[in-house]
Amino acid sequence: MSPPSANVDAACDSLHSVVSRLQTQSPRALLIISGDFNHVSLNSTLPTFTQYVTCPTRDNKILNLLYANAEEAYSSSPLPPLGRSDHNLVHLVPVYEPLVRREPPATRTVQRWSEESEEALKDCFESTVWEVICDDLGEDMDSLTTCITDYINFCVDNTVPTRTVRCFSNNKPWITSEIKAVLKQKRRAFKSKDKEELKRVQRELRGLIRNGKDSYRQKMENQLQQNNVGEVWRGLRTISGHKHQNSLPGRDVRWANELNHFFNRFDSSMRQSPTSAADSPTPTAAVPPLTPQTLHTSSIHPAHPSPPPTTASNTHSTQGSSLSLSTTQVRRELRRINGKKTAGPDGISSRVVRSCADQLCGVMEHLFNLSLRLGRVPQLWKTSCVVPVPKTSRPKDLNSYRPVALTSHLMKTLERLVLAQLRRLVSSSLDPLQFAYQPGIGADDAVIHLLHRSLAHLETAGSTVRIMFFDFSSAFNTILPSVLKDKLENSGVDHHLTTWILDYLTDRPQYVRTQGCVSDRVVCSTGVLAPFLFTIYTADFSHNSTQCFLQKFSDDSAIVGLITDGDDKEYRGLTQDFVDWCQLNYLQINASKTKELVVDFRRHKHPPLQPLNIQGMDIEAVDSYRYLGVHLNNKLDWTHNSDALYRKGQSRLYLLRRLRSFGVEGPLLKTFYDSVVASAIFYGVVCWGGSISAGDRKRLNRLIRRASSVLGCLWTQWRW
Repeated sequence: MSPPSANVDAACDSLHSVVSRLQTQSPRALLIISGDFNHVSLNSTLPTFTQYVTCPTRDNKILNLLYANAEEAYSSSPLPPLGRSDHNLVHLVPVYEPLVRREPPATRTVQRWSEESEEALKDCFESTVWEVICDDLGEDMDSLTTCITDYINFCVDNTVPTRTVRCFSNNKPWITSEIKAVLKQKRRAFKSKDKEELKRVQRELRGLIRNGKDSYRQKMENQLQQNNVGEVWRGLRTISGHKHQNSLPGRDVRWANELNHFFNRFDSSMRQSPTSAADSPTPTAAVPPLTPQTLHTSSIHPAHPSPPPTTASNTHSTQGSSLSLSTTQVRRELRRINGKKTAGPDGISSRVVRSCADQLCGVMEHLFNLSLRLGRVPQLWKTSCVVPVPKTSRPKDLNSYRPVALTSHLMKTLERLVLAQLRRLVSSSLDPLQFAYQPGIGADDAVIHLLHRSLAHLETAGSTVRIMFFDFSSAFNTILPSVLKDKLENSGVDHHLTTWILDYLTDRPQYVRTQGCVSDRVVCSTGVLAPFLFTIYTADFSHNSTQCFLQKFSDDSAIVGLITDGDDKEYRGLTQDFVDWCQLNYLQINASKTKELVVDFRRHKHPPLQPLNIQGMDIEAVDSYRYLGVHLNNKLDWTHNSDALYRKGQSRLYLLRRLRSFGVEGPLLKTFYDSVVASAIFYGVVCWGGSISAGDRKRLNRLIRRASSVLGCLWTQWRW
């Protein structure tokens, strides 16, 4: 119980110390903190704990609280007081559903790879005369791609053995068949009510589980010594439960079709062929016709002078300079493929492509160059299999799912090769304030640039800063090929490569795959190249003056207005110009998610700033906004960012404790700490480390001290 006169900070520190010690000793135990808290709150001290009392406990106030380190465990409801008590009773009902009930067992067929099977597959490809297939089908891209794909899958099916396994959601890799047999003995002994037999089986079971965990840990240590970091990281995630993906509920084909059309809602309403789009001057009936002359010309600044227009005399030379790939380039890119990625709709495994890069680079080089020369992408390579991943543990509607597109690994390889060439061609015409895809520049540089110019302006008396953070709806899927064509040609991209990119963006079928059902195919636009093409698509709108500037990081765009004495005319004009330009270029601004952050340090009271209106909706002014992973607030004091980092560090510290209780020590534990815990705590530290408050510094140092106690090493105070 915490009386009203209690020291809140001392009480929170005491609870935090006790809870941290208990969590280190037993990370998987359920901890419950209950009592009369009055004005004390543990939301900032223990952010990973959930407060379950949501009903009034005395009159209309919630004074009695219950915290637990389990999410979605209880639901609360009030009951009449007990006797003469002035506090209500609280009825807590468990709502947790076991994992095996939420995720039914699945039967899968997996390939059993070994060194012998890889060598046999390499021999099969080396003895193949690829010229016979290529010469027979000639320049028929679709037939040639399908034939080579079927042949590769045929060789894999006849060379690599398979095994059918039944996977349970609660299966652990250290649970062997021997342990499962002893578990059955334990159930039989319990039913027979033989206490001596039950004790003997329990002792045997504990010993087998302990030996199984030790063997699994030794296996990971051996893999670390062999520099097999991928398997080590997978084992650490399995033990700690880090980033466990939510399963999809069983649904029918109708639900899959609805989800497929929902993911494609913006593309289906806007996608037009290049010819029809060029003939139609208006994007939609609701949008008035716009031309570049209707925008303020001061807001459109090409980053560099546009190249001279293409004439008939130089068209032939441009066509002769089309991109050509070498076998060495293709081989190097094939070897970089992650062998653990899921296969795309063509069924070719990433491990096959990576392991047999030397044997497949020749025929892939022929396919890639033929595709670039003809300006056509095979339909099989443009097809996407979309797997919906729930954003929350309990998704409620279609918007609660995030689409993850699986495409051909061969197509991804070709896209990366084209991307390297395209970056070199258009580097001189990109927006100078586009921080994405720039060598040696990242998200930290974008945040520092925004803060530096804002803080420098705020040093002037009577100054304010207004920042408009734009949100695009399905940005990469709304690139209109007919509009992009002119932008590519003005950026110096040759005709053959432009034709290939336009064909890459059009007629891209996709289908949604869930448990037991597959949706119909619809047309969409996505891929590895899409984010960079978006930077080219938006490069011709830039603005950088002493009072306003527009900075971008791929599709994250922000207009910063450096306003003096309330004169925001240029800021409002630039915002309206950008909105009009987006309509002209068929980009969909999500006005409901577009937010404005106002930084105003003026002491005297001034009339409130008038909100900006976009698409008939007043933009909401927020106190804090998450920009490129860093939380900015209207005081620029990093309190919101520190709260988010502390909360994330606390939740990941639990994973570290799980590993420690498993017996993982030394380099393995340190590797997990650096990759998961420290990376979360120190994200963007170059932006906020020098100006963090003393209180927030103390909180983060306390978090690091707890982590050092779990690691079993000396703690040195971090000097920010």
